[in-house]
Amino acid sequence: MVVAAILERDGNMLIGQRRAGGSHAGKWEFPGGKVESGESPEEAIVRELREELAIEAAGVREIHRYEYAYPGKRPLLLVFLRVGSFTGEPVNQAFARLAWAPPSTFSRYDFLDGDRDFLTWLAASDSSQTA
Repeated sequence: MVVAAILERDGNMLIGQRRAGGSHAGKWEFPGGKVESGESPEEAIVRELREELAIEAAGVREIHRYEYAYPGKRPLLLVFLRVGSFTGEPVNQAFARLAWAPPSTFSRYDFLDGDRDFLTWLAASDSSQTA
């Protein structure tokens, strides 16, 4: 299981670009990572955000999930969690770059293939989520 955080600020969402040399180098994604043994998705995203961005997340709730299989790999359960609030200012500790971007501009970013179904879902539900 892999978790991804949806962090929002002023109508923008935080996304990160993977570093060169790793798997899927240069692709954009939402912060997060693998759930460790004994962790809930909520606990995993809090830990991942602490490790990747040096922030403390609160008010975490699941908003979407599905399975995705990269070619030649076993299917992964992808769980997307909205972060209600966080303390601290995100500090990039894991990515080539971070960006606060409005969802309407996500088509300009080369996202991981596994995130595309979420982006489609997000675009379809966007009108009901805007404040």
